[in-house]
Amino acid sequence: MAANSFSAPAQAVKGAAKTLAHRRQAVVGLLFALIVILVLHTTVVFGPSRSTNDIVVLQSTSGEQNARTSSPPALLAPNNSIQDNGQKDGAAKNDGERRDQLGQTVKNDANDKMKEDLIGQELDGDVKHGAPGKPICDLSDPRYDICEITGDARAMGANRTVLYVPPADERGTDGPEWAIKDQSRKNLGDIKEVNVKTLSAAQSLVAPECTSRHAVPAVLFAMNGIIGNPWHDLSDVLIPLFITTRAYDGEVQFLVTELQPWFVDKYRLVLTNLSRYDIIDFNKDAGVRCYPHIIVGLRSHGDLDIDPARTPRNYTLLDFRLYIRDVFSLPPEGQGIPYKEANKKNAASNDNGTVTENPKPRLLLINRGESRKFVNLPEVSSAVQAAGFELLVMEPSRDMGMEEFARAVDSCDVLMGVHGAALTNFFFLRTNAVLLQVVGLGLEREALHYYGNQAKAVMVQHIQYFISAEESTLYEKYGKDHPAVSDPDSVHKQGWQGAKRYFWAEQDIRLNITRFAPTLHQLIRTLRE
Repeated sequence: MAANSFSAPAQAVKGAAKTLAHRRQAVVGLLFALIVILVLHTTVVFGPSRSTNDIVVLQSTSGEQNARTSSPPALLAPNNSIQDNGQKDGAAKNDGERRDQLGQTVKNDANDKMKEDLIGQELDGDVKHGAPGKPICDLSDPRYDICEITGDARAMGANRTVLYVPPADERGTDGPEWAIKDQSRKNLGDIKEVNVKTLSAAQSLVAPECTSRHAVPAVLFAMNGIIGNPWHDLSDVLIPLFITTRAYDGEVQFLVTELQPWFVDKYRLVLTNLSRYDIIDFNKDAGVRCYPHIIVGLRSHGDLDIDPARTPRNYTLLDFRLYIRDVFSLPPEGQGIPYKEANKKNAASNDNGTVTENPKPRLLLINRGESRKFVNLPEVSSAVQAAGFELLVMEPSRDMGMEEFARAVDSCDVLMGVHGAALTNFFFLRTNAVLLQVVGLGLEREALHYYGNQAKAVMVQHIQYFISAEESTLYEKYGKDHPAVSDPDSVHKQGWQGAKRYFWAEQDIRLNITRFAPTLHQLIRTLRE
């Protein structure tokens, strides 16, 4: 009984303890729930408000930077003044009204004040800038200067200026500026300069408005200098233009200073193949043209030459010859020289029982109209025909159509002439055809440097005939003891003007037919091999 009397209260105590424990758990759970609710309430009430403010600021900063850098035309010019194919830049809306996440309209009147503040800071020297960009102009080459801009490039023909508006983080307090000659020969004295300038931070904000936008790159170059004969036309303009622009496959526009209508007409096939877009007369262009990429100047590797190691796709001078022939729709590479092609046809005809006359190799004789001409042209012509050639005599002129002349050169096995610009037409010869160069007094080194090396590089055979002193009219005019006759090197050492006078301007050729005949016979043998 005693045991039972003690067990009943103990059980009651245990029950009360359990009840108390449950109540404590409930209180703790309630407190925890209150804390969770309070945290959630704080996050809901305060968190989104701060987050929304942060996003609005980032959008504002991003939008304003965007309007000044990645989409400058939309900021700087009204939509109706820009040729943009109807596309409107969203960044332009940041100049008007902007809506926050709550749908409330916020006026963006701070843009002008921000410009004023930035200009003021720049003047005070208290503005922070990112790392400076690399120079966009390279003046290190002894032959040419070149500027290349990628990004926001603006060309203004009225004042011969190209501007670069750098990204915001690359703008500095100063804007470097260059004045370069946009021709492939920067040492020529009569070439006007083009100004190329990187805008500073302050200048970028007030850059000239774009009047037209273009999706393709542009190349700005001069169409003057000493052009006017085939050698300089190719060496100073067309080959540098090929080097600079061929890799674009026509997707590039030409901005031309000192545009020469005769040059455009003469080489239209080449120019329109290198660029599918209208040629812009930059001197007369009153707008502000905006491009994603602009090159100012032309790259040049030497006299009538191409260095494949310095071209984007390892182009060679042979590539240029094949390209020129293709542009003028001449027979493709692999077709033999006309003489051998005619022999093949003749052999086929004979096999069919048709007797035909044996074909003759064809020689195109260049007759120069002024200096370095053949004064005994009829005798020279007769000697060529007597040696077994079919003869074609032509006197090229600046106004002669290139298509006609290119076809004439292609139809011949030999191009013959006295050292001079007209021999540049060897580019229209077929592979293994022959350039026969008659070399006047004092022109031995020049003959090889300006034509001989290049002919070999494009797989055209080169044969030289060096005249004797008696075959030069300098001998008749000045006598055998004059330095120009007896010691041409001494004249060269006195400078270009003396050499030009005697060897280029005053010298004509009276070919000694007897002395020249073995060269013609050697030429026949070469063609038959």
